[in-house]
Amino acid sequence: MKYKRILIKVSGEALADDKNHLILDKNKLESIAKVVKKLHQAKVQVGIVIGAGNIWRGKLAKSMNIDPATGDYMGMIATVINATALSNAIERFGLKCRVMSSVEVKSVAEPYLRLRAIAHLDAGKIVIFAGGTGNPYFTTDTAAALRATEIEAEAIFMAKNGVDGVYTADPRTNKNAKLIRKLSFQDCVNKKLGVMDLTALTTLIASNDKIKIHVFGMKEKNFLDVVNGKNIGTVLSKDGK
Repeated sequence: MKYKRILIKVSGEALADDKNHLILDKNKLESIAKVVKKLHQAKVQVGIVIGAGNIWRGKLAKSMNIDPATGDYMGMIATVINATALSNAIERFGLKCRVMSSVEVKSVAEPYLRLRAIAHLDAGKIVIFAGGTGNPYFTTDTAAALRATEIEAEAIFMAKNGVDGVYTADPRTNKNAKLIRKLSFQDCVNKKLGVMDLTALTTLIASNDKIKIHVFGMKEKNFLDVVNGKNIGTVLSKDGK
């Protein structure tokens, strides 16, 4: 195995039921849970950072005249709903899972503590990180960069719907767009490729670790292929190698 500990970034939109316009889709939750089980069976420790775009987005706060900080806290609470739902799906596959939140919700999630999170991972439990960073004005992309650094993950996995990596342009609208196999974090900033937000990338640039980001198509087999070292999608790293 190329990696022993990874962090998966799951967007809220990846959980939504688009057909019936519901915030959660049973099949999507189960699909992610299946991936997690396969990784666990391969002896990979798995952390997950989850978003809330299926429930709440910042632009809704603006349209409702809710101040940005309050809107961000509402989004953090929404991530707890998604984390709880995904945790339940994962546990139905026979795995032990813990939700840890940066926003205190004691009845449904543990407070986030770095060493406790690492202990859970070492004990073979799946850890879902909810509540973003716990502070307004920061996205769950930044939370993913921070948590990956703190738990000493070797890689961040970002599985995408509709694309199989990072392209020079949107391949869905530009037939001349080319897949980029390797990038540095600084390249992403300079070229404004939109893989992660600026704060998240700056966090990874400033860190001294060797975390890589893998961007690939949302297919179950791709997760294990990447863990096994296959050249799939795009790899981002501090040095771009």
